Amino acid sequence: MIYLDSAATTAVRREVLEAMWPYMTAEFGNPSSHHSLGEAAAQALKEARATIAQILGCRASEIIFTSGGTEADNLAIKGIALAAPRGRHIVTSAIEHEAVLESCDYLHRHHGFEITYLPVDRHGLISLDQATAAIRPDTTLCSIMLANNEVGAIQPIRELAEIAHAAGVPLHTDAVQAAGALDLNIGKLGVDALSLSGHKFGAPKGTGLLYLRGRLTIEPVLHGGGQERGRRSGTESVAGAVALAKALQLAEASRPESAQRLSQLRDDFIAAVLTAVPTAILTGDPIQRLPGSASFCFPGTSGEAVLLYLEQHEIICSSGSACAAGADRPSHVLLAMGLAPEVAQTAVRFTLSEGTTAEELNKVARTIRDAIQALTRRA
Repeated sequence: MIYLDSAATTAVRREVLEAMWPYMTAEFGNPSSHHSLGEAAAQALKEARATIAQILGCRASEIIFTSGGTEADNLAIKGIALAAPRGRHIVTSAIEHEAVLESCDYLHRHHGFEITYLPVDRHGLISLDQATAAIRPDTTLCSIMLANNEVGAIQPIRELAEIAHAAGVPLHTDAVQAAGALDLNIGKLGVDALSLSGHKFGAPKGTGLLYLRGRLTIEPVLHGGGQERGRRSGTESVAGAVALAKALQLAEASRPESAQRLSQLRDDFIAAVLTAVPTAILTGDPIQRLPGSASFCFPGTSGEAVLLYLEQHEIICSSGSACAAGADRPSHVLLAMGLAPEVAQTAVRFTLSEGTTAEELNKVARTIRDAIQALTRRA
């Protein structure tokens, strides 16, 4: 099997399993308990938080453990907007993950917030001028993803943060797809809040975090025992936090070499697919894109039919966001980029991992050619 869907999820690393195993067995204490087992768990939680903070270049107190990227996005957007709003206006983009879009829609429907959705160009990139013009005196938050989960387009987050800060507005970024691929140093990004999901970089599903700049106040989304300094109630998953820290540590250690290698593989693969299928359309910016992300539309076919053909040949990929799997509507990301609905429905996404080889990708490119030829004859 050739697995090219790492944007949807990754396998848990062996080192991560080994690191978390003690806290699922002998060291099973509740970190809020005041006895030896609880104190051992609390210490493990503290060390995991410190490890993550060192990687992100922030304070340990600024890390909030969550159940994943969706909860982190919800907490950031609802929490910041409701805590101390200077107004009821939020700026986001038209190509955000559903966790961001639905959180904004909730604030609009239930709390009267007005949402401005920034458009993108045909490559999926936001205009800095349009972002500047969108911010108003009553804007209370900007939320722009670092890298898109469907087409891999990387946004100019540093510049967008500077624009937001010049107007006194905090900026949150959904960086779920960026771990292990891009530098997540908070000082370099300049963001005030950042969401991550562990299963995208070798930790188990159900693990995640929100970085929240210390000066920001936040209204909790989950209420209860006041864990995570009152910002996210619920007994922390110590094993999950340990796993998240270990996975992020491993991903960051291999990132420079891995990103360079995957970028070369990606570019060669894109060239091979466009040569094999001249009618194919590359989606996303050809340069400002994630190292392991290659996505195409194949006009005149069905994206689902292409996926089925590839899977029959033991090639696993996807048509876009796993969170929207099964939806019969075209991708909102591709529509925002200006693609016609009938073209958007032919989308196929390939996302590489550290184990992907050039030989595998050559086989995939040939199989894509065969798939398009077979499906075109059938049509």
